Amino acid sequence: MHWTALTVFTGLFAFVTILGFVAARWRQGDLNQIQEWGLAGRRFGTVVTWFLLGGDLYTAYTFIAVPALIYSAGAMGFFAVPYTILVYPLVFVMFPRLWSVAHKHGFVTAADFVNGRYGHQGLAFAVALTGIVATMPYIALQLVGMEVVIGAMGIHADGLLGELPLIIAFLILAAFTYTSGLRAPAMIAIVKDVLIYVAVIGAIIIIPGKLGGYTAIFSAIPPEKLTLPPPPEGSLGSYSAYATLALGSALALFLYPHSMTGVMSSSSGHVIRRNAAILPAYSVVLGLIALLGYMAFADGLSAKPEFAEGFARYGANFAVPALFLDKLPGWFAGIAFAAIGIGALVPAAIMSIAVANLFTRNIYKAYFRPDCTPEAEARMAKIISLIAKIGALFFVLGLQQSLAIQLQLLGGIWIIQTLPAIFFGLYTRWFDPRALLIGWAVGIGTGTWMAWTLGFKSSIYPLVIFGVTMPGYAALYTVILNLAIAAILTPVFRAISSTAHQDVTAREDYV
Repeated sequence: MHWTALTVFTGLFAFVTILGFVAARWRQGDLNQIQEWGLAGRRFGTVVTWFLLGGDLYTAYTFIAVPALIYSAGAMGFFAVPYTILVYPLVFVMFPRLWSVAHKHGFVTAADFVNGRYGHQGLAFAVALTGIVATMPYIALQLVGMEVVIGAMGIHADGLLGELPLIIAFLILAAFTYTSGLRAPAMIAIVKDVLIYVAVIGAIIIIPGKLGGYTAIFSAIPPEKLTLPPPPEGSLGSYSAYATLALGSALALFLYPHSMTGVMSSSSGHVIRRNAAILPAYSVVLGLIALLGYMAFADGLSAKPEFAEGFARYGANFAVPALFLDKLPGWFAGIAFAAIGIGALVPAAIMSIAVANLFTRNIYKAYFRPDCTPEAEARMAKIISLIAKIGALFFVLGLQQSLAIQLQLLGGIWIIQTLPAIFFGLYTRWFDPRALLIGWAVGIGTGTWMAWTLGFKSSIYPLVIFGVTMPGYAALYTVILNLAIAAILTPVFRAISSTAHQDVTAREDYV
């Protein structure tokens, strides 16, 4: 048991728990309204939005999984860095328009916008369902990251006793999210992000000094892990895989409901633009976090007896916790572990709120209680947020972690299929909603089939075009197919049907 780290971790965790409940009185509003509970009244300015989106996008699982991928697979894991850079020009250009039209019409979710723009509940339902299904395993993976950290501090007994800390963390998360809504993760994100910056900056200074400097670290890494391997003849190999992963992930990132929720809670389009300009600071930190994977490899952690059980239990995900325990003082390791643990609470809270908003607005209210009061709507959202967390906890405790990882892999393929309806809808009403719905279904089906052919172990599909194999991200390939089908079928539907689908938005709503 690592008592010093555990004490620091517990103290910081208790502090943010108190913050979570205090947040209900921060920028106080009527939490019986979904706009207040689920979007904090759309009142967050530049600084709070920056912390909120940073806490939302750069998660506990990111802190664990990105270095783990570098540790095990080498340079391919760095795709996470360019994709978090590529995404921000899209945010700068597109999302102020989404905020503007959502604010004008009271849209809470992306599916609200789709329904208003295209006047087609079926398409809106498809967008909502995709968001819910794609997000649920993402919540589970945040708890996986927390489980690794708790285990690293020495709490890893089998059975209920070993899972008790995770269950307690879940109960805390459920309680403050229910009472405070989006205000809780927004306030906690400030603490989490400060801890992340402190932990990362400290780690990249202290650890290399103990390993002989960066020259010694990179000298200890096999050359094949430092760069992408050259592709074989007749194939683009890892080059196309890397490029399509970066581009496809960038296109998908802000389609996730939790990202949309962070954007929608901003106070203006100008806040979103300013954040698109300054959020790349987190990408710099992500690059530094990725280097921890190389440091762990250079340290030879997997060969050290004291870490054998951790690597046997958690695999490469144990690399960063083992590195911190091996090279950092106990109190500083506790700060780093708290940053990761709190980094699980923030996105898990936002994700559960986003799922609740989608279900309540676009399924419950749209199909079961169209006349429900604002109070009933908010009450249902709070209940669904609890159910979402219970589902995530069930994934972690009741099923193999590999299933959550496989579903999250599919989640990226699925969520990008909402791109044509959302991104193009911000600029044009040319597409027919029925064509978009068919394109969505084909994209979902084809992407799932591609993942199935790969045994749900990878999302890199070896597409063959004119005799050249182009391994690439299945999500990117299938959304191109999706868009092509929607473009082909739109004039067909226009020719054979005179059905009019009402667009409740106007040109001046998009600014």
